[in-house]
Amino acid sequence: MLSTKIKEATREAHQQLEKTVVLKLKSIRSAEDYAGFLKYFYAYFNAVESVIAPYISETLLPDQADRRNSSYLRNDIEALGSSVDQLPVVYTPMINSPLEALSALYVLEGSIMGGPYIVQMLQKYGMTTGFSFFSGYGENTGRMWGAFTAALSAQAGNAEEEAQAIRTANETFARFGDVFEQDFQTVAG
Repeated sequence: MLSTKIKEATREAHQQLEKTVVLKLKSIRSAEDYAGFLKYFYAYFNAVESVIAPYISETLLPDQADRRNSSYLRNDIEALGSSVDQLPVVYTPMINSPLEALSALYVLEGSIMGGPYIVQMLQKYGMTTGFSFFSGYGENTGRMWGAFTAALSAQAGNAEEEAQAIRTANETFARFGDVFEQDFQTVAG
């Protein structure tokens, strides 16, 4: 299954991004800090959603309208008393096909899957609101992930396409990490 191949081939990039995100999480001490943290996610998700939108259809991913997206992040930022006016600079992966779009979406959907762990960390730091995005799909999480990975796997017909999917996913992880390398204070507030 292509999703398994992507998972294995992006393990290092995934771990590096996770390390960066956890370091930022550990610095959160207030609603303002948390809103600033969410702006990294919002900026990146919003930008990637824009570049993949022309390639994602209901035929390709029938439940796309039911999936978490940057609007949930915007709502969480606003619930914390902030806005999406100041955002970090974002560079997205190059997307030129439905397979590349789904490969980038693999990274975004995967981050949603880890959301409940982020919520637990934030609650330890005293956060009580702004969790609509990281709450994920609740009891439907397994079903949503399964539907997504099936759609992804259906797009790769040969080894060359699988290699392209892996390159796109790795680039998506890397560009997401780049967003977090920016000064936290410049996007908070």
